[in-house]
Amino acid sequence: MDEPEIQREAAARLWATAQALARRADSVRGGAPSRVPPLLFFTDPDRTPRPWETAARMPAGSGVVYRAFAAADALETARRLRLVTIARGITLLIGRDPALAEAVGADGLHLPERALSAAYALSGRHPDWILTGAVHSVAAARGTIGLDAVVLSPIFPAGGASAGKAALGVDAVDQASRQCRVIALGGITPDNAADLVGNGASGLAGVAAIQDAFAA
Repeated sequence: MDEPEIQREAAARLWATAQALARRADSVRGGAPSRVPPLLFFTDPDRTPRPWETAARMPAGSGVVYRAFAAADALETARRLRLVTIARGITLLIGRDPALAEAVGADGLHLPERALSAAYALSGRHPDWILTGAVHSVAAARGTIGLDAVVLSPIFPAGGASAGKAALGVDAVDQASRQCRVIALGGITPDNAADLVGNGASGLAGVAAIQDAFAA
């Protein structure tokens, strides 16, 4: 296979696994299906400088978490992402910044672990918003209130901000999922994503792996 075919196959595998995780989690948990997309593309100003291009290739029903990290062009980038995500039927969450989420009409907010205490109040002010939060341990996942799901990381050895951190492993996903819905992040690839099946995850998240898979 040539490179575009390899990328398309990787994208298809990630999406199929993410959907399988979501179906299984919904079946186990019962009640209404999760509002959180089963596949989340996390942006990074350095590693994903043109996130709207990746978003334009992602499937309907997936999601983007735009993390501006105080970038000067945050509003412009968020607006571009909002246009693309609406056109594609993709959910857009904004990292940490409720004012930016409101400004572009995003679908919700992703909170860093240090700001999880704001989730309950935010859910009251914006009941229509999808709220997710970053956690880096099973203990942190157990203490969350007001979130639709936690994003637990790093599950596998990862790069970026998680480089050098000890991987939590799939057992951590299983333990955390007994308390809340869990999206797995960190070192996930088309090859190891299937290891999460049967371990409680409601979906997958990634940075470079998703950007690379949806490059064609």
